[in-house]
Amino acid sequence: MQQQNLIDCYKRIKPYIHNTPVLTSQLINEISGASLFFKCENFQKMGAFKMRGATNAILQLSEEQMQRGVVTHSSGNFAQALALAAKSVGVAAYIVMPFNAPQVKKDAVLGYGGVIIECEPTLLARETTAKKVEYEMGATFIHPSNDNDVILGQGTACLELLENYPDLDAVFAPVGGGGLIAGTALAAHYFGKNCKVIGGEPFEADDAYRSMQSGKIESNNTTNTIADGLKTQLGDKNFPIIQQHVSYITRVSETEIMEAMQLIWERMKIIAEPSSAVALAAMLKEKEMFKNKKLGIIVSGGNVDLSNLPFVR
Repeated sequence: MQQQNLIDCYKRIKPYIHNTPVLTSQLINEISGASLFFKCENFQKMGAFKMRGATNAILQLSEEQMQRGVVTHSSGNFAQALALAAKSVGVAAYIVMPFNAPQVKKDAVLGYGGVIIECEPTLLARETTAKKVEYEMGATFIHPSNDNDVILGQGTACLELLENYPDLDAVFAPVGGGGLIAGTALAAHYFGKNCKVIGGEPFEADDAYRSMQSGKIESNNTTNTIADGLKTQLGDKNFPIIQQHVSYITRVSETEIMEAMQLIWERMKIIAEPSSAVALAAMLKEKEMFKNKKLGIIVSGGNVDLSNLPFVR
């Protein structure tokens, strides 16, 4: 059933998204001892994979729901993704953002036609404000990562990758809210050939790693990481998929994230945000296990604050 759902999802969103390029680097292959294929979602519309899930979720709404609009809470990429996806199909998008969210991200949401409702920078305030918008506007709430339609949409990045390279031994993806890794795991399970999925996660926000160990969704007490897109936690819809289909999660240090990010910028000549670099950092940490293997790396996005690059001293 999920296999057909993924195929249907891809057909549905294809007119609204980019089939992003897959890049390689001879030098990074030499460093890693493997053949790496980078699925560049930094070239996706609005600069990240989240355009896929947002588009699929909106296109699954009824005509009546579309007329009333959609709402989410996000301080980053999903805010931009939902605003742009909604604009693509003529649907109003209400985006709840903490008042201290970066102005560059607020400007992007406004540029895509989203309506911003500001709130206090706490999860409770975000959820409460989104509920208020749901009630007052009749808008449909779409969660950034814990939504089945969003998960399927995110899985289409790996589906495209496997269409081009069906014999990958494993795919590495970063883990934040769990939508990307869950979708990637479904795609690899149904369309790969014994293709493993391995998650990358910062030590400073390792709730998914601990959740896999304990068997229940864990939280983070602190999230002191430059991988700002990975500070959210797993949900009840994506966690069971992760438990079933993700081989394991590798934790990486802040230094390892910075070094991987710098490697992508310098050697591949592309912009990748810190959260994206976590996938490569995880692969490099495990490179002894993957000698001479063919591996996919999901470069999840390229929305970077250029005034705050971690490797500029």
